[in-house]
Amino acid sequence: MSVRFTTRARSGAVALAVAAGLALGVGGCGGGGDDDGKPESTASTSQERGSEPSAQENESTETLAELRGPDGLLLQVTSVERDDGGFVTVNGTLKNDSDKSLNLPAQLSGNETEVIRNGRSLGGATLVDSKGKKRYYVLRDTDGRPLTTTGITGIKSGESVPVFMQFPAPPTDTVEVSLQLPMFASGTIQISG
Repeated sequence: MSVRFTTRARSGAVALAVAAGLALGVGGCGGGGDDDGKPESTASTSQERGSEPSAQENESTETLAELRGPDGLLLQVTSVERDDGGFVTVNGTLKNDSDKSLNLPAQLSGNETEVIRNGRSLGGATLVDSKGKKRYYVLRDTDGRPLTTTGITGIKSGESVPVFMQFPAPPTDTVEVSLQLPMFASGTIQISG
């Protein structure tokens, strides 16, 4: 009986300590400010905007390019960002515009054995730099897995799935490239950043 009481007392003490820590943390998250009642100029962006969507949310609603695929599949590109690490990330949504559920074509994974071995992906995508006369393939990790959305086998009618693809970055003076995905029409996109 004393073991149960001790265990319950410890559990209660731990819960009390966690609750006190959370209360202190929440209290420390206030806007703060100087003694004159003015808020600090370093207030977070989300506090200044209230409930407005963040910049990322705004970007995801704007379509930069649409690539039409087979049977009502549609790739809508929403952002193309050049990152400091020497790569370009393409974000978007893959949508089923048809009135039936669709299985994604295996060709989207490309034809490289190492990529196919890692399952369904968008590993067949490429960026084409016409100015520099180069083609950039989806990056792979050290195990050969493509740095792109994986595991999508099908999409129900009317549904959209968020997708991404990462490529080596073209030279910084290259801003316009063509995005190509097997069985889809190609589309011209602008690299930002």
